[in-house]
Amino acid sequence: MTQAHYFRRLRVAAVVYGFAVLVLLFLVLPVLIVVPMSFSDTNYLAFPPKGFTWRWYEEIFAESTWTKPAWLSIRIAVLTAAFSTVIGTAAAFAIVRGKFRGKAAVRLFIVSPIIAPNIVVAIAVFFAFVQLRLIGTTLGFVLAHSILCVPFVVLTVGAALERFDTDLELAALGLGASRFATFRYVTLPIILPGVAGGAVFSFLISFDEPVISYFVSSVRQATLPRVVFQNIETSVEPNVAAVSTVLLIVSTSIVVLGMALRRDTGGLFPGPAKPTGPKQE
Repeated sequence: MTQAHYFRRLRVAAVVYGFAVLVLLFLVLPVLIVVPMSFSDTNYLAFPPKGFTWRWYEEIFAESTWTKPAWLSIRIAVLTAAFSTVIGTAAAFAIVRGKFRGKAAVRLFIVSPIIAPNIVVAIAVFFAFVQLRLIGTTLGFVLAHSILCVPFVVLTVGAALERFDTDLELAALGLGASRFATFRYVTLPIILPGVAGGAVFSFLISFDEPVISYFVSSVRQATLPRVVFQNIETSVEPNVAAVSTVLLIVSTSIVVLGMALRRDTGGLFPGPAKPTGPKQE
């Protein structure tokens, strides 16, 4: 490689990396701007912030206007994560292990809520739930959010099952273990990172979902994202920025926790130990 060719490749790499950094800053900076705005001492959103105060955080943690929707969102997210994980794991097993006609169509149908615009899904859910009288109920929230969360569980658990060695299950069954015991002690520990990842995704999607929540909620039952949007429409106080900052911290922490649960990173659920004996030819 000549020196001119080396410097040409170096310039191309610098341009590519520089463009990637600019795109990253374009995506991240608008989010980070919200953080200093939440400490503004004025009664309206301003950047750069004027003064410094914690009173907006004290307000959102003290007033029921914010705490009640927050606890409702947490409760719905936990229930949605549990329900979606169970349903999505079962569906992933059926798709990966099952042998039936139309498997590709079934897979496409399950992941279709990811492809369709959220507003379309929200309108369809609204008209269906009005007939079933599920608007403003916890069950309605859980079912509506699960429509978006189940596909992510199917994808993560399905990917784990695709890499799973079925000979381990056959060995356990051959040694006299029941199918339930085989799933509990052999299959589940190995695919647990995929199941945990799906549960984390489900919690985050449900907790931050604004569109479907807006259609499913009622006056008495409103989630935190809907309250945030309502406050943006009626006021410009920095308490909205404080709520956004808290949501950003919570979401980032859960994502980091989900990364720690990954087996291939040596997280909380490491994979099975590799054999240490001599290599067989």
